[in-house]
Order: sequence, then structure tokens, then C-alpha cells
Amino acid sequence: MLSENPDLAVDIGGICLKNPVLTASGTFGYGVEFEELVDLNRLGGIIVKGLSLSPAAGNPPPRIVETASGMLNAIGLENIGIDAFIRDKLPRLSGYETPVIVNTYATTEEAYAELAARIDREDQIAGIEVNISCPNVKAGGSAFGVDPQAAGRVVTAVRRNTKKPLIVKLSPNVTDIVCVARRVEDSGADAVSLINTITGMAVDIHTRRPKLGNVTGGLSGPAIKPVALRMVWQVAEAVKIPVIGIGGILSAEDVLEFMIAGATAVEIGTANFANPQVTMEIIDGLVQYMKTNNVERIQDIVKTLTNC
Repeated sequence: MLSENPDLAVDIGGICLKNPVLTASGTFGYGVEFEELVDLNRLGGIIVKGLSLSPAAGNPPPRIVETASGMLNAIGLENIGIDAFIRDKLPRLSGYETPVIVNTYATTEEAYAELAARIDREDQIAGIEVNISCPNVKAGGSAFGVDPQAAGRVVTAVRRNTKKPLIVKLSPNVTDIVCVARRVEDSGADAVSLINTITGMAVDIHTRRPKLGNVTGGLSGPAIKPVALRMVWQVAEAVKIPVIGIGGILSAEDVLEFMIAGATAVEIGTANFANPQVTMEIIDGLVQYMKTNNVERIQDIVKTLTNC
């Protein structure tokens, strides 16, 4: 028996998505760059490149290295700044029927809070994704996301300045990601997304120098999928808010694995570089799976992992 009209809609902390497929920050530009390649109206949501209060130049090159089943990047969160985004990019994105979520990063709690305040004034922005994998300059440069207390303080500061749905993007470079997830939930997060990239490096054996100008970078792509899947499952078992899965997703089958493990939605990242049409193919694949397996609502497969 086939389900002819499957319902792909999901809700992420009050953001209603037509399907669970979002674009991962840093892999889809500001959205408008993909207008000629992808039907933006078909996406569940667009998460734009990470934005800071002021424009940022990023790290020195080389900034990308191909790896086995993935890539290392040390872009350094280069971006045009929140004001330029609101002025130059947001008006074009607002013409689409797809929620726009802004990813933010900062090096102080105060800057995170100020970003939230500016975004809160923009009706065209559906929500905020806070990247806490950034160096806390007041704590010697350690990332906010590796310290549950610091992560909680950032979320509290952001929550005070916005009523918009708040997603917190978690770092995998921690001993206990569940502890961080619980803390940001208690501090006011409406959802969590995970995982961000895993810290890695590559060496040129001929020059005996790092292949990246920054020495280390973030590992992404299919190589990290098993780690991401495990962490999504752990977090989904521990929190009550929705979980967004990220990490090495290339196909509808990958999406379904994350959803069965506990993710309500997913973000497609590195795959966009290899195949700009991958999000469209994944959405089509989800529809076909639901029709073939008589799944009326995709929400019904979330957190259905058995034999654990």
C-alpha cells in the first residue's frame, strides 16, 4: 500500500518547516548564491553563513584540504557582518517561502547578545542558530561550547534579547556533549543542532608543514557521520527539545538514519560542495521512501530506534 500524499512537515522550536531538510551554515553561502542551482522554495529552511557583529576576513590560506571521505576547513568564519546581511541579502531571501535562520558567532557573551537584539528586529528572520564553538576571549580562548557553564551563559544572554526560536549548535570536541545539551536547554534553547566540525589537521610530508594556514581545521563530510549519529542519539535521549542532526549526510537514507536515531530535522553541509542539487535529491528520496513504506507523517519515524 502506498501513501500518496506524505506529510513531510516538522516543527523546530516553533519554526514550521515544510520538510526536515535545512542547509548547514557555512556550506550554502547566504542562500542567494544558490538561486540558479536550487529551488529555494522547496527547502525546509535556509541557515545562512555564520554572521558576526562586524565583517570578518577569516584565516590566512590555505583554508581547505580534501581528506578521505571528507574535508578539513579553516575558513575562520569569514563573513560580511550582520548589518550588511540585513541590508543586502535578507531582502532577496524574503521573497522565498522558506524560513531563514541566521547563524551567529562571537567571542564574548555581550556580542552574542547584541547580535540577537539586532536580529530580533527583523521579521523576515525566522530564528537564530547560535554557534558556541567559538573562542571565549575572556576565558583564555577556550571555546564556549566545551564548557557547559559558559554555554549556558551565552544562551541566557541571547534569550534575554530575542523572542525568536533559538537553536544552539553544539561542538563535538567535548568529553560529554549531553551535559552541554542539557545546560543550554535549561538556559532557554528551543532546539539544538549537532554536530559542528571535529578538530583535525593534515601535514605535507614534503615541506613538513601543516597543509592549512591555521594548522588545524574542522573535519566534515561522510567520515564524521557515525560520530554525529551517535551524538544525536545520545542527546535526543537526554533532552526534551528538538534535535537537528548534522554530519556527513549525502542521501535520503542518511537523513532517515538521523531521524530514527532522534533528529527531528537535519542540516546538509559538505555535500552541497560536491553536488549543489543534493538537497533536492534528498527531499525527493524522502517522499519516495514514505510512499513506498506507507509512512503518512515523517514525524512518526523520529526517535523510533529499537533494540537499544
